[in-house]
Amino acid sequence: MSESTLDQPMLIIHSDKMADTQWVLNGQSLVIGRGEDCDIVLPERQVSRHHIRVYAENDVYYVQDLDSRNGTWVNGVQLKGTHLLEDGDQISLALAIRLQFIGTGATAPRQSVVPADITGGRLRIDPEARRVFINNAEIDPPLSPPQYRLLELLYTSGERICTRDKVVETVWPDVIGEGVSEQAIDALVRRLRDRLAEIDPQWQYIITVRGHGFRLNNPPQQD
Repeated sequence: MSESTLDQPMLIIHSDKMADTQWVLNGQSLVIGRGEDCDIVLPERQVSRHHIRVYAENDVYYVQDLDSRNGTWVNGVQLKGTHLLEDGDQISLALAIRLQFIGTGATAPRQSVVPADITGGRLRIDPEARRVFINNAEIDPPLSPPQYRLLELLYTSGERICTRDKVVETVWPDVIGEGVSEQAIDALVRRLRDRLAEIDPQWQYIITVRGHGFRLNNPPQQD
């Protein structure tokens, strides 16, 4: 699919359950949430039944938080009331699902949207060789298989939060039915943090988002 210039703004929904769905806005008002009566239904329990509304007024678009229980963030700042949307704005619902607003005249992204490009960060993964680098220094000895699988999950998720269920599904795929304890997950995260700290003890790469899961905090590479 070739890139083209948009005549109508769109929302891109970055969600494992919706496979980066694109919605052309066409000037209409959309209610987004978990409820089946919403215009866009997000099957995520942390999202409120009616979470946000996106609407047009005088040829510009706004996002309004509908008193959601777990909150809405725009470009990392919690939304209170209404926000005027600009091209590229990132909207996070309950820190669980991320939406991106693409404005009129912007270049339409390809249908298959990849996670945010973080290859310019301090931490870099060579997936073919399963090697991990921080500021071009390789982690040696290599990470254990569970540590590597967890880090690769966080790395390929970009800025999206990985739930504990997703961690279990990725790291321990053969024991999902038997269950993995919270303590086992926390212990794995702690061990991985310790390995990353061997190279860069001044930075916390793995962030715990209470009640939601984990995400990677990968700053720009140092010169």
